Amino acid sequence: MAVTKIHPIKSTMHFAIDYILEKKKTDDQTLISTHMCFPTTAHLQFLQTRKEKKVNGTVLARHLIQSFLPGEVDQETAHKIGLELCKNILKDEYEFVLTTHIDKGHIHNHIIFNNVNFETGKCYQSNKRTYQQIRSTSDRLCKKYKLSIIDEHYQTYRTKYKTRGKSHYEWEQSQNGKGWKSYLQFLIDLNISRSNSWDDFLDRMKKSKCEIKFGKHIAFKCKNATRFTRSKTIGSDYTEERLKERIENNPPQQLIDTTKFNDKKGLEFWARKHNLKSMAQGLVELRNLGIQTKNDLELAIESIADKQILIQDEVKQIDKEMTELGKIMENLHVIQKNRLIYHHYQKQPNNRQFLKEYQKEITAYKMAKQDLSLNNKSANPKDILSQLEQLQEKKNTLMTEYSQIKFQFNKLYQHKKNIDYYFETEQNRNI
Repeated sequence: MAVTKIHPIKSTMHFAIDYILEKKKTDDQTLISTHMCFPTTAHLQFLQTRKEKKVNGTVLARHLIQSFLPGEVDQETAHKIGLELCKNILKDEYEFVLTTHIDKGHIHNHIIFNNVNFETGKCYQSNKRTYQQIRSTSDRLCKKYKLSIIDEHYQTYRTKYKTRGKSHYEWEQSQNGKGWKSYLQFLIDLNISRSNSWDDFLDRMKKSKCEIKFGKHIAFKCKNATRFTRSKTIGSDYTEERLKERIENNPPQQLIDTTKFNDKKGLEFWARKHNLKSMAQGLVELRNLGIQTKNDLELAIESIADKQILIQDEVKQIDKEMTELGKIMENLHVIQKNRLIYHHYQKQPNNRQFLKEYQKEITAYKMAKQDLSLNNKSANPKDILSQLEQLQEKKNTLMTEYSQIKFQFNKLYQHKKNIDYYFETEQNRNI
């Protein structure tokens, strides 16, 4: 497995290149490769490209470091991997100097490349996306050359559960209530509650500054979102079919307060007529549900409320179990990632330079090993991932059931409010 790091060079570029070219570090300069430049004059050629492309940015070059675990790769293979990494990432469009250092306890590649693309004149964009590309490419090359890589089960866990399947940006935003899916879900729920037809709903979504794309699955793009999101990816309650059902089965409308129109007889008559019609529709609906009396209605509401509490408790327990499994998965990953480093340390416990350089990794390995031995000695990533998937499936089923029960609760509760209000106002009116 290789660890990758990248940082900008904004000054003294020639010193950085001179450092990575040192003879004692590069097996007497036999482990050096370049593209479109010479090692000793690379910094001048980098600057010449900047001048020709009329670039005035502050970043002169990028320094990429690819470190391998002690003892897992020979220097020739490491250099070959470094060259393939450059070819994959830089596409033969940037000047670079690659050197492989062998002077420390582990072999590592240094790649210094021009920040300016000599074909397009554009600057290299160093961000989370491009760094992830570097990491993924490095892992793929390590796998190609039979080096250790991050366990595939951990990679699946990290994608599906550590950020809940979202992009890192979306996950960070959702922590502040700003996730694209979270915001889209909020808009859909809000507009469904206010709509009396499918066309009315679509119109309200457009007024909420949401673009709509029709196809096999309806998709929406909220303001500031970078792409369309199929509503069905939010959950089973957000397929086009379910959205239409939810609109058709919207909770009964709240009755109009007729006391506001005491001095306006025409409006008062209209409001009372509206309320009477709503009450009649509500009573028919309750009869169809087998609810004959007010006591039946209260018992039905109480029963649904109890079910909601039970489901909430179950979901909390599942979340707790998934959190614990996540901790075990992280410990297994730390152990797997640092095993070779720790074994190398055990063979040379008095190597102070090695201990100083890998103190963090050695400590992390010991802590993870200790924590794992206290909780689950026989755990393995494949089993943990399987348990997580089973729990997630169970949670999804419960959340769908909870959503349906919550809808029923809101509907019955609104009926109760309407009945209480209607009979109270009618009784007061007759007095």
